[in-house]
Amino acid sequence: MSATIQPPSQQSITSLIATDMVAVDLVIRTKLQSDVPLVKQVGEYIINAGGKRIRPALAILFANAHGFSGSAHHTLAAIIEFIHTATLLHDDVVDESSLRRGRKTANALFGNAASVLVGDFLYTRSFQMMVGLQNMRVMEILADATNVIAEGEVLQLLNMHDPDVSEDRYLQVIRSKTAKLFEAATSLGALIAGASPGGIEAAAEYGRSLGTSFQLIDDVLDYSGNAEDIGKNVGDDLREGKPTLPLIYLMRHGSEQQCELVRECIENGESNRFEEILDAITTSGALEYTRKQAELACNQAIKALQALPDNDYKEALVQLAHFSVDRNY
Repeated sequence: MSATIQPPSQQSITSLIATDMVAVDLVIRTKLQSDVPLVKQVGEYIINAGGKRIRPALAILFANAHGFSGSAHHTLAAIIEFIHTATLLHDDVVDESSLRRGRKTANALFGNAASVLVGDFLYTRSFQMMVGLQNMRVMEILADATNVIAEGEVLQLLNMHDPDVSEDRYLQVIRSKTAKLFEAATSLGALIAGASPGGIEAAAEYGRSLGTSFQLIDDVLDYSGNAEDIGKNVGDDLREGKPTLPLIYLMRHGSEQQCELVRECIENGESNRFEEILDAITTSGALEYTRKQAELACNQAIKALQALPDNDYKEALVQLAHFSVDRNY
C-alpha cells in the first residue's frame, strides 16, 4: 500500500511524505490483524483499493509542518484512514453502490452484512488505537468527529429523494459527512506537534475548507467526469436520488420544464434520463457555479495556512488545495 496523491507540483506530496506513509501503511496492516479471516479480507480489500489517501496524508503534513518528531502521527493517520474506510463500507451499503475506485464495492463482493460488520470492526479498532495514544484531547476530537459524521450520514438520508433541499441544507451535509474528518486530520496533526490554539484552529479551518472543496468537485465530476477516471459510475448521485449542488442550482435557476425534470428524477432516483439532466445542468451554468464555490473554499483553505512557517510541507498543502479543484478524479 502506498500514497497515490499526485498534485500539480514539481515535488509531489507522495515523494515528500513517502517514508511517513510507508510507516502509516505498516500500522494499518498490523492493526487489521484479526482472528476472524473475513475481517482482514474485507478490510484489506477496501484499504488496498487505491484511494487518494488524502486524510491520513493531511495529518502527516500538518504534524511535519509544525516540526513534529516522533511516530504518534503515523498512528493518528492510520486511525483517520480506518474511520474513513468504515464510512465507505457503510456508505456503499446505504447507497447500494456497486463500483468504487474502479473496482466492485465490498458489499457487491462480500455482501451487505459483511460490509456493515467489518465497518463496525474498523470503527472500534480505531478507538482502541486512540486509547493507546493516551491523549484525552485526541480522543475528544476523534469522538466528536465520528459522531458528527454519523449525524451527517443521517441528514443525507433525510435529504434523499427530496427536491426541495436548499443549498444551506446540502452544505450542512458536506460539512458534517465529508469535511469533518478532513478537519479532524488537520487539527490533530497540528495538535500532536504542539501547535498553539490558534495554529490548531487554523489547521482545522484548512481541513474544513479543503474537505468542502473536494466534495463540491466530486459533485461536478459526477456529471462531467468519466467512470474510468473517477472510479465510480457517472450519474450515481442522480440514480441514488441525491440532490447535490448542481441539481440544487438547476432547481433555482432552470426553466419550469427543467425544474420539473429534476424534481421527477430526484424523487424517483431515475438515471435513465441522465442525458437530459446533463444537458440542462451544462447549459444552466450549474457546474460552473459549483466549481466556483469549490474555488472559494480552496482559497479559504490557503488563507488558513498563513500562520504556518514557510517550508516544503506548507507548500505541499497549498498545492493540495489547488489540486482539490483542478483534478479530474
